[in-house]
Amino acid sequence: MAGSPPRAAVLGVGAYVPGRVLTNHDLARMVDTSDEWITERTGIRTRHVADPDVATSDLAVPAAEEALRSAGVLPEELDLIICATTMPDYLLPATACLVQDRLGARRAGAFDLLAACSGFVYGVALGAQMIAGGAAQYVLVVGSEVLSKIVDWTDRTLCVLVGDGAGAVVLGPAQAGRGVQAVIMGADGSAGDVLKMPAGGTRLPTSPETVAQRLHYVRMDGRTLFRLAVRVVPEAVAEVVRRAGWTLEEVDWIVPHQANRRIVEALSRALEIPFHRFLCNIDRYGNTSSASVPLALWEGVRDGRIREGDRVVLVAFGGGFTWAACALVWGR
Repeated sequence: MAGSPPRAAVLGVGAYVPGRVLTNHDLARMVDTSDEWITERTGIRTRHVADPDVATSDLAVPAAEEALRSAGVLPEELDLIICATTMPDYLLPATACLVQDRLGARRAGAFDLLAACSGFVYGVALGAQMIAGGAAQYVLVVGSEVLSKIVDWTDRTLCVLVGDGAGAVVLGPAQAGRGVQAVIMGADGSAGDVLKMPAGGTRLPTSPETVAQRLHYVRMDGRTLFRLAVRVVPEAVAEVVRRAGWTLEEVDWIVPHQANRRIVEALSRALEIPFHRFLCNIDRYGNTSSASVPLALWEGVRDGRIREGDRVVLVAFGGGFTWAACALVWGR
């Protein structure tokens, strides 16, 4: 339709993970667990872990640089940088500002987005709306995490799950018939205690007591989180597909948050979509929070599974409790 706002397309994708790989056998030497126990319950076999001197922006920048190269967009052409992260370099300044400086994206606005594991999909939704509204032409969305620094490595229920990594996309105006068709975002704050880092904010500022009580590590009620995910996420996928004007049968790929293989399998059953249409790489990366969806998307594009014209759904859930989904037609 003449005069209709432009849709946003993914012009380029990038990713970066630390070189150090931590296997299940390595973890079995650290906590009371085994390769068989972890694999059976999570589907994870390895994960990447950053060195002690590596920060979130150190992963975000190379992922962003690859996405820019892939898109054919220069850093100085960016209008906005959104960095989705659970664990920023600092509480102040924003990690997005550090990324902006290192990229040389002088004219771009920059801010961090905290929606836990849903953050990247939230960021894509916001970036797409900025483009559709005419406020931006090119938007960089990065999901980057160094979760290894906020995980208690004596807690086998959580430490076996997480990995470090980053993924990024560059959004820009789409050609007719391509790009983001619909988005959905949701939250249920009553479930905020399901996944939580108790101390470090204004409720419980850092003190000798909070450190002694190990309150600066993430705590998770895994069973409740599983139940929430398998209830809410299929509804979100179905709704965003409906808003896009598609049917579930017409979806070529679902790119889910990589929290646990069992959860992805449950989503497959609930939606009656074959598991092979889900991009799943949790066995090699673990749960990388906001980085998990762009990492899986990057692999799907790199390997040639996602092709021009494919109908793709990005979907994530995380602490808050938050969730988000985005339906797009692949291609520029």
